[in-house]
Amino acid sequence: MSGGESIIEGVIAAPGQRLDKALADATELSRERVKALLADGQIALDGQVISQPSLKPAQGARFRISVPKPAPAEAEPQDIPLSITHEDEHLLVVDKPAGLVVHPAAGNRDGTLVNALLHHCRGQLSGIGGVARPGIVHRIDKDTSGLLVVAKSDAAHEGLARQFAAHSIERAYLALVAGLPVPPSGTVTGAIARSNSNRKKMAIVEDGRGKHAVTHYRTLERFDHAALVECRLETGRTHQVRVHMSSIGNPLLGDPSYGRTPKSLKPVLAQENFSRQALHAARLGFIHPVTGDALQFSSELPGDMQALIGRLKY
Repeated sequence: MSGGESIIEGVIAAPGQRLDKALADATELSRERVKALLADGQIALDGQVISQPSLKPAQGARFRISVPKPAPAEAEPQDIPLSITHEDEHLLVVDKPAGLVVHPAAGNRDGTLVNALLHHCRGQLSGIGGVARPGIVHRIDKDTSGLLVVAKSDAAHEGLARQFAAHSIERAYLALVAGLPVPPSGTVTGAIARSNSNRKKMAIVEDGRGKHAVTHYRTLERFDHAALVECRLETGRTHQVRVHMSSIGNPLLGDPSYGRTPKSLKPVLAQENFSRQALHAARLGFIHPVTGDALQFSSELPGDMQALIGRLKY
């Protein structure tokens, strides 16, 4: 051992399985992590270093895995306040404020949710993909507020990613939209891809070119020239609610990219100094990827959207 790694030892319990699956089942490592460790020569079976993930070991074979200490994440930990709705050893649910970018990228190298999580979870993150970092399995836009779940362990990351891929995660957003949707409830279906005219925007495109996307909406409250709408996502595509609601003639209030604010509503937004899309991730439900418990979380509308509703009522 070169120092700093941890050792996992055990016995293959069932015959006939691929080695990568058998080891993932016997440990808290994901299959992708097991494959990477096999390729790096970190796994031995009955005393011999093995590299083939498809090998089918005999029942009772002894394995030994050397897991190197996770490499430091490129992003730096930063002491940024977080609103934590739930946390355990495998995952946490964050209630993100509007204005906070989720992941470092060009133009936002620090001051992000990931920077905050690296500070909050220091010493508690496993090596997701070999790097000490939180597992971001989904994102919400910088100027959208509300709930998102973050993995702290390989097992949680893989299990959550599987649920997102299967579209089995419950996600409900609250949005303030221009106009009154007709009909007041319904389903918007339309594949989404990058816009040909503006690569920073998304657009509804022909099936086959974009990703299938479905949004179920219902009107919760009506105002003059505006409405509070609940949007439940059957899929989770970039800017999905914003694109789909705009496509039926009801763009989100304050949205700078997808639809203009009607003249009758501009004074209302100006009075509240409201300059973001009026969108909040209000409910989140999933099966805990490790314990199997059904979890559901909710978040109240943030103050700026509540104030805007108050202004729309009078």
